[in-house]
Amino acid sequence: MTEFLVKKFIKNPDQTDDTKVRSAYGILSSQVGIFCNVLLFLVKLVIGVLMHSIAVMADAFNNLSDAASSIISFIGVKMAEKPADEEHPFGHGRIEYISALVVSFLVIQVGFSLFKSSIGKLRNPEEMVFNLIPFLILVLSVGVKLWMGLFNKKLGKRIDSKVMLAVAADSMGDVVTTSATILSILIFRFTSVNIDAVAGLIVSLLVVWAGIGIARDTLEPLIGQAADPELAREIREQVENYEGIVGTHDLIIHNYGPNRSMASIHAEVPRDTDIEVSHEIIDRIEREVSKKTGVFLVIHMDPVETRDQRVLKVREEVEQVLKNIDEQVTFHDFRLVQGEKQINLIFDILVPFSYDREQQNYLKKTIAMEMKRLDPRYVCVITVDTSYLG
Repeated sequence: MTEFLVKKFIKNPDQTDDTKVRSAYGILSSQVGIFCNVLLFLVKLVIGVLMHSIAVMADAFNNLSDAASSIISFIGVKMAEKPADEEHPFGHGRIEYISALVVSFLVIQVGFSLFKSSIGKLRNPEEMVFNLIPFLILVLSVGVKLWMGLFNKKLGKRIDSKVMLAVAADSMGDVVTTSATILSILIFRFTSVNIDAVAGLIVSLLVVWAGIGIARDTLEPLIGQAADPELAREIREQVENYEGIVGTHDLIIHNYGPNRSMASIHAEVPRDTDIEVSHEIIDRIEREVSKKTGVFLVIHMDPVETRDQRVLKVREEVEQVLKNIDEQVTFHDFRLVQGEKQINLIFDILVPFSYDREQQNYLKKTIAMEMKRLDPRYVCVITVDTSYLG
């Protein structure tokens, strides 16, 4: 069914890097969500009224909120499709995250409302009525929600959409909540024990938890989460594969919405290579890697020594000292300035986020002390960095 819908309603579905194709996936997901959730809402509301079940009616309004969520997602996807303009040179892609955040608040609000209703039902319980046909329809609704969860998960992975994956998780949460409702009905049917209010409480808490999960997933890219390690690895490897590039460091990736990212990286080049030659290589890498990855890339060129054996020897000494102290610590931008009475070793070190300011200062002093043991003339000028990749 999923592939049939994709082929039926999406043109060129394999071109997932295309903004319009990606938008079409989002619209399809929203339309399917609206249709299925409205249908489930109507069916469950009728069943809840007939069975006098607050849990079933709570589940029905949860589906209605899911339909509203699909409408908001639809609007968000359409707005995120807008091209870049003077005020938003990187486009409007983050609107998709904002719309998902609004959805999460709606889900949380519904959860709190259901919790309040369930508390009222717990204080003043009502008699439940078991009816086989409505019960079977509830079971069928679990199957519908399960399919919707798998549908959104598949499409979300295909276009790498956190919003659609969050919707998928919400659908799977509905599978759990409706299953809890079914369980309460079965218990009443065979034991005459009414746990409807308790089931309603459980449903409400699960709904709230699902909303918090969606909020967390959509807030991360808005706040500025670490880049995808696989994308970072791909960019580094592609840049380093070019002839004339010795190494890379200080990669930073900014996300401006799905498939809308820019990155900057420092590329090391031999210092004795003609600057115009290196500049031509850097320009070519920016164009070609940007085209391959879909990430707008800016490269800063760092000249490094590759022939002077004296400099290379000292560099190896620094590398060994760092390895002995903490193998997680690396260094770059190494320069050696020879003086009459001292030798300045200038470099940056990259430390884990777990290092606080005191540990960083202690590390710098330890490195300087160890290097002086090797040669009293060594004076270390160290800058501490932390990775922007997490």
